[in-house]
Amino acid sequence: MTSHDRTVLRDLARRVAEAAQRDVMEERRRLWHAQNSLRAARPLVFISPEGSWIELIPRAALECEEDEARGIEMGLRQRLYAAEHFDDDQVCNDTYPVQPAVHQTGWGIGPRHIFSGAERGAYNWEPPIQCLDDVDKIEIPTYRHDHAATERRLDLAHELFDGILRVQLHGSYWWALGLIDEWTMLRGIANTFMDMVDQPELVHRGMETLMLGRLEGLRSLEEQGLLYLNNGNHYVGSGGFGFTEELPSPNFTGRVRRRDMWGFCEAQTMSEFSPAMHEEFVLRYQLPILERFGLNCYGCCEPLHAKLDMLLARVPRLRRVSISPWADKRVSAAKLQNRAIYSWKPNPATLAAIRFDADAVRADIRETIAIAREHDCTLEIILKDTHTCNYRPERFDEWSRIAMEEAKAG
Repeated sequence: MTSHDRTVLRDLARRVAEAAQRDVMEERRRLWHAQNSLRAARPLVFISPEGSWIELIPRAALECEEDEARGIEMGLRQRLYAAEHFDDDQVCNDTYPVQPAVHQTGWGIGPRHIFSGAERGAYNWEPPIQCLDDVDKIEIPTYRHDHAATERRLDLAHELFDGILRVQLHGSYWWALGLIDEWTMLRGIANTFMDMVDQPELVHRGMETLMLGRLEGLRSLEEQGLLYLNNGNHYVGSGGFGFTEELPSPNFTGRVRRRDMWGFCEAQTMSEFSPAMHEEFVLRYQLPILERFGLNCYGCCEPLHAKLDMLLARVPRLRRVSISPWADKRVSAAKLQNRAIYSWKPNPATLAAIRFDADAVRADIRETIAIAREHDCTLEIILKDTHTCNYRPERFDEWSRIAMEEAKAG
């Protein structure tokens, strides 16, 4: 890494460290602890630009020259941008996480992607599983830790940031453990939907195979000491942070077990299916995974209002449920009450529109807060899936200002 790149990164790290020392950060930690214990004083707000980051921080704005340094720079600039622009409840830490060099073999087979060719464009894929016998081609994923590569990553981080940010080894190997999205990549979405009626044994065989493979992979990570706590300033579920005193579980000795962590499953593919079909083809295979985690989150973009009774009854230690833009907010609040966090996802299309309608944003947020208050819900407002802001970055600033005004008033 060049001396120029090192200077750029250390200067950015100093600004991150300064932001982390603001008094408000400790207050935000306290608020998230209360939130995750279902004792929130007010709705919490978190903004995740996701696909819009490239519009907020264009590649041309990066100053580093080498690819590795530019990747680190983008991560630091995102943390700074959020701290300086978003008036939300996200915590800025004085830490720098290093991902262990862990190699996963995968399922042994995978789809062939067909890309549109457009920048940030869509893709289709050809699934490899065409019949029941093809399920036998699926292999159990294995995880191998490259200790030397991990040490090199740590050495570089310490060299760059010692005396500025606290370097911490912290691995994360999955976003969700829902299985059904992985199955549809292997079998195809339309094929999977038809199979549930025409040859359900194929779906069951595939989902069971993936479940057993995922359980074995998690067991291996735990046995190798490669799991890490996510009970602090860690993104959990499809939005929200993990701050809690309930994890790690009792008798924790320092080696992280699944029961010391937040777990997460979703089933966006099952959005329009009945609760009965959701349970038969998906939830029954997710439960053996979720049962091993200390606290659980469920859902992402799928509307779950018709399935909340099932989820609340079946998912162990369910603490956070996604209420998507397509969910019935009133039905969801009436069923959820204060049994788990009402993790509301406002419609991100408001940021992508030709004209940003601030009044409509405020009215939507105000209505949701009123509904949640009526049913004693622990509400959080998570703006995500924001894959474009129509190249108007200031919309995030205005949205966060409106959301926080309403959250503090409500």
